[in-house]
Amino acid sequence: MAKCHTNCVEKPLRICFEMMGCFIGSHPWWFLIAPLILSTGLGSGFYFLKDRMSNNIEEQFTPVNGRAKMERKYVQETFPGNESMFSSVRLSTSGNYATLIATSDRNILTVEPLQDILHLDFKIRSMVVHFDNQSFEYVDVCAEVMGSCIMNDIVDIIKNNANSTDAVNLTFPWYHSDFKSIPLHLSLGSVKLDKETSVVQSAKAIQLYYYLREDTKAKIDLWLESFINLVSNESSTATQVSYSTSMSIQWEFEKSPASVIYLFSITYAIAITFSIISCWRLDNVRTKVWVACCGVLSTGLAVLSGFGALLLLGQPFVMTAASCPFMILGIGLDDMFIMISCWQRTRVLDSVPDRLADTYRDAAVSITITTLTDALALFLGCSSPFGSVRSFCLYAGISVCFCYLYNITFLGACMALNGQKEAENKHWLTCAKIPEDLPSRNSKAFSICCVGGNYDRITEKEETDTISHIFEKFYGPFLTHKLIKVFVFVIYAGYLAVSIYGCWILKEGLDIRNLALDDSYIINYYNNQRQHFSEYSYHVMVAVKQPFPYWDEEGQKQLHSCISNFESLTYVNSTFAWFLSFQQYANETSLSISSQEAFQTHLPHFLELASMFKQDINLTADNEIQASRFFIQTLNKTTMEDVMVGLRKTAEECPVELLVYHPAFIYFDQYTVIMDSTIQTVLVAVTVMLVISLILIPSVLCSVWVAFAICSVIVGVTGFMALWGVNLDSISMINLVMCIGFSVDFSAHISYSFVSSPKCDVNEKAMGALAHLGYPILQGALSTILGVVVLSVSGSYIFRTFFKVMFLVITFGLLHGLVFIPVFLTLFGACQEC
Repeated sequence: MAKCHTNCVEKPLRICFEMMGCFIGSHPWWFLIAPLILSTGLGSGFYFLKDRMSNNIEEQFTPVNGRAKMERKYVQETFPGNESMFSSVRLSTSGNYATLIATSDRNILTVEPLQDILHLDFKIRSMVVHFDNQSFEYVDVCAEVMGSCIMNDIVDIIKNNANSTDAVNLTFPWYHSDFKSIPLHLSLGSVKLDKETSVVQSAKAIQLYYYLREDTKAKIDLWLESFINLVSNESSTATQVSYSTSMSIQWEFEKSPASVIYLFSITYAIAITFSIISCWRLDNVRTKVWVACCGVLSTGLAVLSGFGALLLLGQPFVMTAASCPFMILGIGLDDMFIMISCWQRTRVLDSVPDRLADTYRDAAVSITITTLTDALALFLGCSSPFGSVRSFCLYAGISVCFCYLYNITFLGACMALNGQKEAENKHWLTCAKIPEDLPSRNSKAFSICCVGGNYDRITEKEETDTISHIFEKFYGPFLTHKLIKVFVFVIYAGYLAVSIYGCWILKEGLDIRNLALDDSYIINYYNNQRQHFSEYSYHVMVAVKQPFPYWDEEGQKQLHSCISNFESLTYVNSTFAWFLSFQQYANETSLSISSQEAFQTHLPHFLELASMFKQDINLTADNEIQASRFFIQTLNKTTMEDVMVGLRKTAEECPVELLVYHPAFIYFDQYTVIMDSTIQTVLVAVTVMLVISLILIPSVLCSVWVAFAICSVIVGVTGFMALWGVNLDSISMINLVMCIGFSVDFSAHISYSFVSSPKCDVNEKAMGALAHLGYPILQGALSTILGVVVLSVSGSYIFRTFFKVMFLVITFGLLHGLVFIPVFLTLFGACQEC
């Protein structure tokens, strides 16, 4: 059989690690104390944690250089706001506001519910708030139109009188009165109309807005907090009230880290318990209890050092990085179990430096492969367009590096010290020297607690534990049976088919409500908004970016053609434009505006009558129109991704240079980049993983199988993620990037052990790999799952998503490492010369 080894790097690396193991085994205290001092020093960075917190939703969960951010900059520069003429549709941001939705099971336009709503409206407007030794009310901070606070349309129409609804014929979606057209669809929800007219017969919801002007942030925030405190207890038998503010989603998002703090202690308690149990031996000398505890401590030191170092360097800390410790715990324990397994295969009678040298020779390269793949996958994620992904990947990547460093040094030193105790046949707890065999005069109970140090006299190695024995004598031969191999292929085909189907139905985008905790008050608000106000969507701004002859007949045809193209879209309802109103005004007053001179002459008078339109026109010093804007009303008939992309495409097809913008597009931009960004990151990462595998695994074909395992696991995780109700968004993208590293771990261990085996028969090589690493891999998988399982009960979508994806990654990684890859290697991996 052709030789296809590529061990020019792997072989000298093994020698280097062997020398390192010998040195650490000879001087364990140096490598025990140094990491403790280093982590203590770097851990001082946590002093700056509060200052480094960066949880601004827009900064972290929207594309850094999103197109809508550029469009917003243009709008703000071209159409600066006018505080004395407030208009919500003309805002370039979401603004400062508080809002409530009052709902009723019956008609909310009857007297009793309206009285409750008007009473609540009065309480909100008259609410006294104390700030900086002064008190103020809504009238002192409200957004104004011509010196008066902006009113809620429905309250204004009924003249603040619950008994006047019978005297007013409300029409929907627009109410026309006193030469004004009022968008009633913003105020009334779940409306029922008369069959033949647009007159409102009943409604089940009323929404009120309280817009605030730009003022001191602390002052505005205090009023919003007071609003929340007031409205939170205002539901009655006639109406139920849900509420939100412009800051609510941000404040609720910032509560998420506190909701999982208690889970950290539970996680580490579970990890320590599992590690101790899985490393426990009945032999009082050979048991690895202290090594297991030090392994958990090593991961804690890695997190302390990684986070502390970045905090000292001034790196912003985003809440998504709070899930890193759960991941680092799994990686660290996986490496620990591999090292313990390799230690147990060394000769008991050798010196401690020699045993540690043999351990490092067998384990360190395998650990290096998985650390490199984990770290590089995470560092590649730093190229993501999302700040939250960048922060997570940077904190996790640095922590993985420290985890590797401390496992090689600190954990190795702990193993050496534990080995010294074993060499002297000392009890694991009391450190007293105990007999190896049970003295004849003592009872059997004495042997349970006071005897230890047995080993296999033939192999001179520690006795094989029960689970490893099962892998060696039962599972390995079972898996390599011909019929079982066929069955494994059938299972894999089914796995792949279901995964591809899941990928096909995968949805994109982050629902912003998912950034809040499950029990947040804004969830109820968003549910009511979706239930009662879902028909009409956003007023989207359309800017004419070029000087344009609005008076010219040919120019008007071009502009009307563009408007017609917009209105032909199924999700566009109507157009609201200053030049259409000006044309209507000219027709009604018999004015001619067909020439530039006439147009510019009559326009100022029209703008005095309709002063709100002044904000829609950018005039030069020569009274020429440099740019202008109009608005289109959209409908909820398709996804917001399709609406935004469709409007942009229609604008690009128009002969006039147009720009479409709405503040929500800042968040919808994620739809345009998330899929491409994820695919690009995954492909680059898989390529890098393949290169690393080719360098460090002494077999080309087995390196290819490792790369195959990465792709297979990613497809499986993505597909089953979709079937589990998880969308592809910036949060799940974090986990998919992490998945790239995790997916290689188990397969790399098995593949490396397979090609390192001196045996010639491929079935024996597979059985040997499973016998040596099957149990450590199973331990690592279980420890990782136990490390994140507590997140399944978290009240935060972010942490629950982390659990779901991690569970899928570990499950499928384990399935590939212990089932698929060993079978595939026996069929396609026989490329070693005996």
